[in-house]
Amino acid sequence: MEANNNNVFSFWFTIFLLAQQIILQLKQLDASPEFTRQPPRPLIFTQHNRPESQPQQVHISLAGNDHMRISWVTSDKHVPSIVEYGNVSGKYELSATGEHTSYHYFFYSSGEIHHVTIGPLKPSTTYYYRCGGSGPQFSFRTPPSSFPIEFAVAGDLGQTEWTASTLAHLNATDYDVLLLPGDLSYADTQQPLWDSFGRLVEPYASHRPWMVTQGNHEIEIFPIIYPNGFKAYNARWLMPYQESGSHSNLYYSFDLVGTHVAMLGSYADFDATSDQYKWLQADLANVDRSNTPWIFVLIHAPWYNSNLAHKGEGESMRKAMEELLYKAKVDIIFAGHVHAYERFTRVYDNKADQCGPVHVTIGDGGNREGLAMLYENPSPSISLYREASFGHGRLRIVNNTHAHWSWHRNNDSNAFVADEVWLQSLSSSNNCKQTLEGQEEAPSSTISHKDEF
Repeated sequence: MEANNNNVFSFWFTIFLLAQQIILQLKQLDASPEFTRQPPRPLIFTQHNRPESQPQQVHISLAGNDHMRISWVTSDKHVPSIVEYGNVSGKYELSATGEHTSYHYFFYSSGEIHHVTIGPLKPSTTYYYRCGGSGPQFSFRTPPSSFPIEFAVAGDLGQTEWTASTLAHLNATDYDVLLLPGDLSYADTQQPLWDSFGRLVEPYASHRPWMVTQGNHEIEIFPIIYPNGFKAYNARWLMPYQESGSHSNLYYSFDLVGTHVAMLGSYADFDATSDQYKWLQADLANVDRSNTPWIFVLIHAPWYNSNLAHKGEGESMRKAMEELLYKAKVDIIFAGHVHAYERFTRVYDNKADQCGPVHVTIGDGGNREGLAMLYENPSPSISLYREASFGHGRLRIVNNTHAHWSWHRNNDSNAFVADEVWLQSLSSSNNCKQTLEGQEEAPSSTISHKDEF
């Protein structure tokens, strides 16, 4: 039965690949002369090579204070949703049970999708675990309880040879948590690609927590039949939305070592009357900057973008939410969507502002569509560095006042640091204390590429 299913899938997967090539060629024929893409590298399809009862697509995510959520899939519907874990390899002195779900999408039926929350856990500690009572052992290290802490950032991953390169470069140096601003699998309704993506990232996502938000490739709406979208994303990538007071898996927040991270939904309602806006307003109001000096936000469609791709697609969200984030003194806003890298100065309302957030577009993880090669010319004064290359970012929070950001370009054999900057937290900036207290806006300023800000 398994072999027959694989043969049927292989046939339809081949048809899918051929269709994708035709669509890409047609897009290039219709594309304006101002917009071209670098040829992508081939898609990687990762097969399942374990027994049906054993876990696959294992990934972990932060789930509230001192807890971790373990998620995985089994082909066998009768495997219990249990995680056994402990501090010693092969010895599982603790266990926790959770929940399981599954979904259908046209003729596709998912495996059993398990979610189990374990804890409380100690900081900076390696835990060994196995899922479902059998199968391979995995391990992860919990984040520290004090600075420094390091986030890896990569968007628009997909599952191509470029993706594999990004993941290998990312894994070459240790980090504590990965942040992903949308566009994970690029399944685009082809559900087996969700499974393939989960297997591809398992060696990384089972080892360090991955905190993700949705992109346009996760929507997967089909009129009348699947009008609400995000069916696969919500079932597979459960994030701590309930733990952060949100009513939707499409937006949530978490706290970690003096940082507050809000993961927003570019494809959920965001105007001032929306549930997301009201949740974000309350969420930011609860942040005590004396204990949490850093605030970071992730979205998918960038609010500032000098690339010719996806021009203006984040503008309505910017108009709805920018003032709210500015008044909260958000330090950095990360975005994806545009398949290139770009870093802006601190900006608010389209002008340089020393008390606004730094905007970073990092949609260059390895997607199958290739790179967005063309930019506005000349470059806007608020854009400090831009480059159409695949890569990933590193955000190292050193202490309450300073952090280091670097962008690592994918070279053939190594990740090259092409852009870096030191940042001061806005909560420690004397020039911005008035706006932190809800007073008048800070004066705008122009900052050079080499300045610390």
